[in-house]
Parts: sequence; C-alpha cells; structure tokens
Amino acid sequence: MCLGIPGRVTRIDEEPSSLSMGKVDFGGISKEVCLAYVPEVKVGDYVIVHVGFAISILNEEEAGEVFKYFEQGGSPRESTAGSGTSEAGTEDA
Repeated sequence: MCLGIPGRVTRIDEEPSSLSMGKVDFGGISKEVCLAYVPEVKVGDYVIVHVGFAISILNEEEAGEVFKYFEQGGSPRESTAGSGTSEAGTEDA
C-alpha cells in the first residue's frame, strides 16, 4: 500500500533545463515537490504527493474531504477494520 498526502501548490518554479518543481503546503508545513507528473497544475491547485512527487490533481472538494477525515483521526487501518483480514494479510481468528 502506498500513501499519498494532499497539499496545496503555493509556488511553481519553472526552469526549462530541469524538472518542474514547486512548493506544496501540507496544513502549515511547506515542502519542495516535483511537479513533472502534473504539468497542467497551477498555483492554488490541490495535489496528491507521494515520496516527493505530485502524482495527481484533486479538486478543492475532494481535498476538503480528505482533510476532514484526517481531522477526525481517521487512519487507513480503520477502513479495513472488520474485513476479516489483519494488517499482515492473514485471516483474523
């Protein structure tokens, strides 16, 4: 399973001789992110970031849903609770 975190693009650095990079804000923490996989992104857009790469663009409504889930203390484990499968992928007793 991979984990992608949503954030808002606050700056785009366009240098023709290198990959498109920019700053993405994750609720008050800004990180430098590669934007090469989302060439149509604009400042103010929300993106999903995985290991330093923006891999898709979210609309504001989708991003808000994810932030709301995080605020409620949601975790990926909760979404599989009661599925009969443990984290290791084996059947629960």
